[in-house]
Amino acid sequence: MTTATHPYDALMDITARPKAVFVRGAGSYLWDDSRKRYLDFVQGWAVNCLGHSPPAVADALASQARRLLTPSPAFYNEPSLKLAQALVGNSAFDQVFFTNSGAEANEGAIKLARKYGSRHKGGAFEIIAFEGGFHGRTLATMSASGKKAFEPLFEPKVAGFKKAKLNDIASVEKLIGSNTVAVMLEPIQGESGVWPATDQFLRELRALTQAHGLLLIFDEIQTGMGRTGKLFHYEHTGIAPDIMTLGKGIGGGVPLAALLATERASCFEHGDQGGTFNGNPVMCAAGLAVLGEVGKPDFLKSVTETGLLLESELQKVSARHGLGGVRGRGLLLALDLKLPIAPGIVAQAFEAGVLLNAPQLDALRFMPALNVTKGEIAEMIDCLDGILTRAGAARRVA
Repeated sequence: MTTATHPYDALMDITARPKAVFVRGAGSYLWDDSRKRYLDFVQGWAVNCLGHSPPAVADALASQARRLLTPSPAFYNEPSLKLAQALVGNSAFDQVFFTNSGAEANEGAIKLARKYGSRHKGGAFEIIAFEGGFHGRTLATMSASGKKAFEPLFEPKVAGFKKAKLNDIASVEKLIGSNTVAVMLEPIQGESGVWPATDQFLRELRALTQAHGLLLIFDEIQTGMGRTGKLFHYEHTGIAPDIMTLGKGIGGGVPLAALLATERASCFEHGDQGGTFNGNPVMCAAGLAVLGEVGKPDFLKSVTETGLLLESELQKVSARHGLGGVRGRGLLLALDLKLPIAPGIVAQAFEAGVLLNAPQLDALRFMPALNVTKGEIAEMIDCLDGILTRAGAARRVA
């Protein structure tokens, strides 16, 4: 559809979108072209970790854009070197490869694992992933994902992925064979409705992969960069994977992602991996600004405290309306609605000026800015509570 103001039909129609056109954002709020304000608890699916247009990121982008856009990835540039060193210095990894998207980072992780298998495990190439997992929309990452809706799409898929059950170590062990090279998972499955792997399961998985000489890959596209109260989710467990991917929050709103690996797992040779915009200095300048903010004293402590507040408020809503539990960690949470009413709640909240997400028909997902305030949480809870109150009254009348 084309209107006098906006040519909607010039974009491929790949998802249902409301007709509002957003023109400005600041912190936890967005404004559309009619000047309506929205409280955003989606934040680009956990992308805007510091909220919309944070000054630190905006200033870094503007400053770097005036100095150097890109010299091409055939040469070093200063922001990429600095960001790589900062990530290595704050993690258990030794080397970094920058990408433009989480899917590309996960694709790189798959390629790196297969390269490792060809060099060190007699050509082993199979990767054990998990039912309900989501790793991206390239053919390989869709194949690695355990999303049911992907199964009939774009056949034939990439071979070499087996699916275990989350939090079931026996289901992983029985899939290990001579061709297995790695195990890959999200510490918290986001798209399937925010289902966490337990810390104990992740420790068991680390022990199992070490016993069999397998690589362990953590997809921290959504959980990384402070989302769960630690800079990286694996820090909650006392163990570390061999490979980790980051995306979403690492750029604070710009297209930036990363593949990190230990020295043992880093086996790419010249020509194996690349990308025209990978390690772009403007994007890496944004990443440095994000890391500078998230790494400030007490920032992650505040994420934990705010996450506990949001969880408590959601539990109160659940108790008032007879809903299910709250799951997740930090500021990546889901509310179990126990009924397939999530899309309707999201639509009503949108009309009321609050942005929510329904990853499943019976669940709401909450991914606010990591610096969301108590007042903004209260505003969202009031809106949700009102919608649920009206929905309950309607059911009683019916």
